[in-house]
Amino acid sequence: MADDRAAQIRRLIDPLRVKPGRKVNLQADFDPGYTAEFVRKEEAKATLREGVELLAEYQERLAAQDVYGLLVVFQAIDAAGKDGTIRHVMSGVNPQGVEVTSFKAPTVHELDHDFLWRAAVRLPARGMIGIFNRSHYEEVLVVRVHPEFLPGQRLPKAATGKDIWTRRYREINDWERYLTDNGTRIVKLFLNVSRDEQKQRFLDRIEEPHSNWKFSATDVRERQHWDAYQEAFSEMLSHTSTRWAPWYVIPADHKWFMRIAASAAILGVLMDLDPQFPVPSEEDRAEMLAAKEELLAGG
Repeated sequence: MADDRAAQIRRLIDPLRVKPGRKVNLQADFDPGYTAEFVRKEEAKATLREGVELLAEYQERLAAQDVYGLLVVFQAIDAAGKDGTIRHVMSGVNPQGVEVTSFKAPTVHELDHDFLWRAAVRLPARGMIGIFNRSHYEEVLVVRVHPEFLPGQRLPKAATGKDIWTRRYREINDWERYLTDNGTRIVKLFLNVSRDEQKQRFLDRIEEPHSNWKFSATDVRERQHWDAYQEAFSEMLSHTSTRWAPWYVIPADHKWFMRIAASAAILGVLMDLDPQFPVPSEEDRAEMLAAKEELLAGG
């Protein structure tokens, strides 16, 4: 049964994985409206529920083994559905074993450090799942589209040349390789929404009173930079999808499929890790049996 589930997950996520070294043109290579023909919308709730239950099982084993941590990175343009996907996919997991970090504009304190520092201090401990809602990749996305933010980082002059983005890609890859070598597995999910669907979601936020709080005029203004963001996303995917920390481009126009695909990508990593409950030593077992006798004796 486990082999069947693993095969099904692989079938779902393999087309979404960015192969290391691939030159990506996001708009040409990945369809935001894609849904796998073998995943049926009418079965979506049941499929997601099964995935959530399986994720909860693996999270418990991950915590018990206490060897690996799992970092899940979510990146997307505004209104792609990061918050909702995180909420649905992680709904059945023990909240004590998960920590979600939402990265906003860097604070003055964060700007006093290198660009990876604020991500490094929020990494998951062994046995934990850490979720980055946006991440260190903002430094090659928002900052690339808005280079006027660079002076605020007070970088040495030598670090602000034309090679800044190539260098940051390399530094991110090296850092993620280091994390992986030391027990932090990484899965990176890019939620790929179309321009038309983003527009509709913004309109829905305006029209639906219970969604008004989600609306930001700043997000709408950022649509003026759509093409620049698409280019930045394509470059990011091309340069930072590695064997040890691959990117998955999750189609985001259909929320039901987006959530299933995100769940499958996370499960794929956990299944590869296959964490196990620790087996007690003979000494530990003897201590437990002694404690059992004491409890039964009324101690």
